[in-house]
Amino acid sequence: MTRGDDVIYDSVLRARMVRHLESFEVREHAPEGRKRAAVCLIVLDSDNAVHGDDSHGRQFTAAERLDMLDYVPGITAADLITGDVQGTAGGASVLLTRRGARLNEHAGQWALPGGRIDAGETALEAAVREAEEEVGLTLDADSLIGRLDDYPTRSGYVISPFVFWGGEAEPVANPDEVASIHRISIRELARPDSPRFVAIPESKRPVIQLPIGGDLVHAPTGALLYQFRAVAYEGDHIRVDGYEQPVFAWK
Repeated sequence: MTRGDDVIYDSVLRARMVRHLESFEVREHAPEGRKRAAVCLIVLDSDNAVHGDDSHGRQFTAAERLDMLDYVPGITAADLITGDVQGTAGGASVLLTRRGARLNEHAGQWALPGGRIDAGETALEAAVREAEEEVGLTLDADSLIGRLDDYPTRSGYVISPFVFWGGEAEPVANPDEVASIHRISIRELARPDSPRFVAIPESKRPVIQLPIGGDLVHAPTGALLYQFRAVAYEGDHIRVDGYEQPVFAWK
C-alpha cells in the first residue's frame, strides 16, 4: 500500500476505501433554515516533484502572514506557519483548492470543490456540477465511492460531502473561483501531529485544525479532510460535526 511514506494510488486502495465507506452510516442534518451545499473529496494520484509546488502561497509577505495569524486561535511561538502547502503531494492524495481572492464569501481560504445546491438539484448533482465548474473534472456514478457526514456551518449552510475516485484526469482551475489547486497526500493528512484541537471563548466546542505543510486548515474543510482520512482510509468511524470553526469563518 505504501511506497516509502506515500500511499500507493491503485485498485487495492480504491477497494479499501469503498469497503470502509460502504460500512459507514452517514449522519445527515436537516437544513433548519440553512442553505444546502455539497462538496467533493476527489482522490487522485500525485507526484511531489510535479504537484508539490505552492508558489501562490509564497506570494504573501511576512506582514500579510502575521496579519492573517491574528485571526487564528491557538497559535504559539513554536508554530512555523508559512501559509503555504509546499511539498505536501506524493502518492494517493485529495484535491484541495485555495479560493479566489475576489469571491464574496471566504476569499483566499482553503476549500474543497463544491458550492450551493441549486433549485431542483440533488446534493450529488450539485457536487458533480461544481467539480466541473471549479476544477474542470467530469465525475460520474462510476467515480463515486461513498459519502461522509453532513457538516452544518456557522455561515448558514449544511454541507454534504461526496468522495470520488478521480482516475487519471487532470484538474484545471477556473480562475474566477480558484486561485490554486493542490494535491494533499494521504501521508500528509495522517501526520502524527494532526489533527489538533483548540479551545476558544466564543464556543464550548473545540476548534479543529489540520496542519498541512506550513498552514492550518480549519473546519469545515479541515473537519471533512479529517473524517475522510479516518473513515475512508483508516476505517475508523468518527464524527466531526461537533467540531467548531474559527470565528473568522463564522460569516
